[in-house]
Amino acid sequence: MHSVELKIGEKILRLESGHLAKQSAGEVLVSYGDTVVLTTVNYNPEIDENTDFLPLTVEYRELSFAAGKIPGGFIKRETRPSDNEILGSRLIDRPLRPLFPSNFRNEVQIIAYVLSSDIEHEADTLGVIGGATALLISEIPFATSVATVRVGLKDGRYIINPSLGEQENCKLNLVIAGTKDSIIMIEGSANEASESEVIEAIKFVKPELARITEVEEAIREKVGKEKIDVNNPFVDETLFNEIKETLGSEIDQIFIFKEKKAREEAKYQLVKTMAEKMAEKGEDIELKIRYVVEEILKVKMRKMIIDEKRRVDGRSLSEIRKVSCEIGVLPRTHGSAIFTRGQTQSLAVTTLGTASDEQRIDAIYGEESKSFMLHYNFPPFSTGEVKPLRGPSRREIGHGALAERSIIPILPKEEVFPYTIRIVSNILESNGSSSMASVCSSSLSLMDAGVPIKTAVAGISIGLVKECDHYELLTDIIGDEDHYGDMDFKVAGTSMGINAIQLDLKIQGVDIDILAHALEMAKQARLEILRVMNSTISSPRTEISKYAPKIIAFMIPKNKIGDVIGTGGKVIKKIISDCNVQIDIDDDGKVTIAGTDTKCVEQAQGAIKSIVQEVEVGKTYVGKVTRITNFGAFVEILSGKEGLVHISKLSRRRIKRVEDVVKVGDEIIVKVYEIDDQGRINLFRVE
Repeated sequence: MHSVELKIGEKILRLESGHLAKQSAGEVLVSYGDTVVLTTVNYNPEIDENTDFLPLTVEYRELSFAAGKIPGGFIKRETRPSDNEILGSRLIDRPLRPLFPSNFRNEVQIIAYVLSSDIEHEADTLGVIGGATALLISEIPFATSVATVRVGLKDGRYIINPSLGEQENCKLNLVIAGTKDSIIMIEGSANEASESEVIEAIKFVKPELARITEVEEAIREKVGKEKIDVNNPFVDETLFNEIKETLGSEIDQIFIFKEKKAREEAKYQLVKTMAEKMAEKGEDIELKIRYVVEEILKVKMRKMIIDEKRRVDGRSLSEIRKVSCEIGVLPRTHGSAIFTRGQTQSLAVTTLGTASDEQRIDAIYGEESKSFMLHYNFPPFSTGEVKPLRGPSRREIGHGALAERSIIPILPKEEVFPYTIRIVSNILESNGSSSMASVCSSSLSLMDAGVPIKTAVAGISIGLVKECDHYELLTDIIGDEDHYGDMDFKVAGTSMGINAIQLDLKIQGVDIDILAHALEMAKQARLEILRVMNSTISSPRTEISKYAPKIIAFMIPKNKIGDVIGTGGKVIKKIISDCNVQIDIDDDGKVTIAGTDTKCVEQAQGAIKSIVQEVEVGKTYVGKVTRITNFGAFVEILSGKEGLVHISKLSRRRIKRVEDVVKVGDEIIVKVYEIDDQGRINLFRVE
């Protein structure tokens, strides 16, 4: 066994290999404090000749025993991956995938198991470090060390690997991955952070990334295997040139079309025509022609941008496609909006629910409830394709999580708006950055639903084409620019700052100057989109939909919970029945009342408050006469609380019988003048 370690933040990062899972091509046990992740990599020596890409799969699993827990539910074992595990898998995949050789097509699998958790720090960043190191020491042709750390900004101070508790109050919370010299991936959230604060966070992290890459290199020197040769191009050079010559100038016609569907159709027809001409080359010639066409188009598009400052759809490099917004598009939903930017269109629908609609999450870090959810759907018709409808893909979960992080900072506090909120973004058309369109449509639908958000949120994606030292940034990239370009940098936020960031690259890193330039371009584009959104709706509606539940939340003393519930639930069941409402009472005394009618909700609130309210001397009440005696009348002034109005205090004039002035069921105004030592309430009538 060989190991290396160094201190990162407040804890020791330790990497060791040669002890566990030794039949893997590469294995590394990564520890950070009491959190331990085992990461393994393996590959298939045989290549599928019909595969023209890297078939890399990453699986990140948080095993329940890592936190001393037994899985919930009936089965009592880990089953399908949770959303958090899927997001962890994506986090590991994204910084590693661009660093494989371009012609490496062997199937590769990375598996990261969380074996121990201190329940203070997420383990997903350790999966990136473990995955990179396991690849480095394996025979797989992966040669670049990659490090990852989390950075938080709290009270003006940057923190390396903040704990879960510290993250709750961080203005900025980013996961940053990079090589020794460059940044390769960023993922995270913020609370209206400035562009300069993001750049300073990256600068703060860079030395730590370099230190981690050094220990990765150190363990490779100890246990690294000899790398296998990579000489497996999908199309060999001779055939590539032959196909290119056969295509001739016909391929130049594709970029004449400004619209996506027309370009796709032109490519399809060109490939089919060429495949018929070269049918003698074998059954797989169509696949190879398609590959060559894509490679040629990639070169042409990049040259067009670098040399001519021209984009395939005719826009300038910083130009945003036409933006339009619609709200209230669906009659029975609580809030709805359509956001369209060019050929990307998102329909977002907001639904308001009660506390019982919250999502319960059972994770190794503990159980929690989510009162806000944003779900993203990407149906095949959005790109004009035919595919089976299944459960949400990893991409859909990732895009939904990114949009959700963008919206969270502008949501009202629970005590102001005690609703469970679910937004569903359905992508109706897609040609670039549908996740950022989801941010915009979600913001609009919240305002349409009357959710008192503090401001609108918008998002945009910035692309990059880089050739040697020359680069160009592209605002609002379309699908082809994402496919043929080098970067997809998504930035979402308000007019005051950034709420969420996601950086993905296809090259081996970018420097801070490029990122700073991209952030400034994203800011200008975001402000332009916000102007269009604000012209559609600039503030939330003053009332929620008549179809949404009416909810009131308030606190009662803990020692009064039993009084409200009553023996066997008798009291609360009667209130629910009489008022036709739903009532939830938490252990801390929080009461939530929901119903379809505001008056009924308020009536139920009044009933509960009367139960928990204490009688005060000197206070006046409207009470109901409950029984009469020869010496006075008993009056209920609060639920379950009676007082006596002596016959002498029922009227200013002398009366002989109580029945002469009041009878059972009468409502009279009384005032408390005394609560005696035995707790008896004495009243007099106010006339």
